Amino acid sequence: INAEYMGWEQARNLYAPFEATATLKSGGADVYAHEIPGGQYTNLHFQAFSLGMAHQWPEIKKAFAQANLLLGDIIKVTPTSKVVGDLAQFMVSNRLSAADVQAKAESLSFPSSVVEFFQGYLGQPYGGFPEPLRTKVLASQKDCVKLEGRPGESMAPIKFEEVAEVMKQKYCLRAVSDTDVMSYLMHPKVFDEFMDSRQRFGDGLRRLPTWAFFTGLKIGEKIEVPIEKGKVFDIKLNAIGYLDRTQGTREVFFEINGQPRSVSVQDKTGALPSMQREKADKSTLGSVGAPMPGAVVDIRVKEGQAVKKGHVLAIMSAMKMETVVSAPISGVVKRLAVHTSDMLSTNDLICLLE
Repeated sequence: INAEYMGWEQARNLYAPFEATATLKSGGADVYAHEIPGGQYTNLHFQAFSLGMAHQWPEIKKAFAQANLLLGDIIKVTPTSKVVGDLAQFMVSNRLSAADVQAKAESLSFPSSVVEFFQGYLGQPYGGFPEPLRTKVLASQKDCVKLEGRPGESMAPIKFEEVAEVMKQKYCLRAVSDTDVMSYLMHPKVFDEFMDSRQRFGDGLRRLPTWAFFTGLKIGEKIEVPIEKGKVFDIKLNAIGYLDRTQGTREVFFEINGQPRSVSVQDKTGALPSMQREKADKSTLGSVGAPMPGAVVDIRVKEGQAVKKGHVLAIMSAMKMETVVSAPISGVVKRLAVHTSDMLSTNDLICLLE
């Protein structure tokens, strides 16, 4: 047992960046008020920290209790507790009370997890869905599908062999494992991101030491990376340049087998570009702002396009929380104020409808 314990201690060191002690030093007796599940407590705090909302942590905990009641005091396991946490952060980010959510539900762009919960994608909650909130939330979504019963009952049969062939064509793979197929089916977006990373950086990422991949090197530190049999890269980090605030990048200087190299990399911990974005006018219904901080991952409309209420305008994503931004009114897209990959703060203008 002692040998296994020592191995586990070493493994924990490798995954130290994901330990909550980096952002959360202790718990509190207010757990009896907010009732956030223990496993989610640290994850939710780290998510809030990464979204720049750590200073609002006390508000998020209070909002969690309110969001839980809005959703019907649901039984919380991993998928459903995430729904409550996403709604709580959404409420705090937009300064919404429980009464505001009830009153404005038809015009709000809720996180995707909240919409999918009300659609029935996680199944039917004990005691049923809370009404009239469910009806209002789904009314704000165009062509929204409502599932009754267990979602798996209505799924079409899947032929794994055919899926594997599709994956070979889509990702230019010679072989696809059963694990790859299951990952692709259950987590298609995550698998796409994984394959995109492999195409951008090659298969060499898996050869990096785990600690180096997660935490990076310190200045003057060296690692040896085996590329193939008899071939090893000796990599040393020499210096890290100043933050380019217009691009959010830094130039990194290092050596590979004694040869100097430099590359410009995105600094995700640095300040965002200093440009001041136009804010949405909350008094104008057609002025559509970002409901949460995050990146624009997709834009679904063009300037001059006619849209109906509930039409998807854009999709934002941050820390595993995806938000569909929908049209609050019917009209024409007068102006788009964002591009794909833009980083937005809450209420940054996305588009104008008239």
